[in-house]
Amino acid sequence: MEQKESPYICHVFVCTNDRHGEKRSCADGNSPAILDALKKEVSNRGWKKEVRVSQSGCFGLCGRGPNVIIYPQKIWFSEVSTNDVTGIVQKVQDVLDAMN
Repeated sequence: MEQKESPYICHVFVCTNDRHGEKRSCADGNSPAILDALKKEVSNRGWKKEVRVSQSGCFGLCGRGPNVIIYPQKIWFSEVSTNDVTGIVQKVQDVLDAMN
């Protein structure tokens, strides 16, 4: 095993867990569309070397989903919709500005 420091200033995780209607999950709130929108914004802003957007499994708060987390800053967004992507991107911008 080789341990390294992350090459990203922040890593945005979007829960896309889907329980297929058996129980509430983040995918019920269209989290795959949120993931796609965040990836597009990061790419459009030229942040791909600084910010990584990844899908994730369950964070354990499905009842408050969709959930998005920014690490290592420990910023957690719950009950996210595609309308919130602009606000999340602004928070990422704030993180990047604070690092520069």
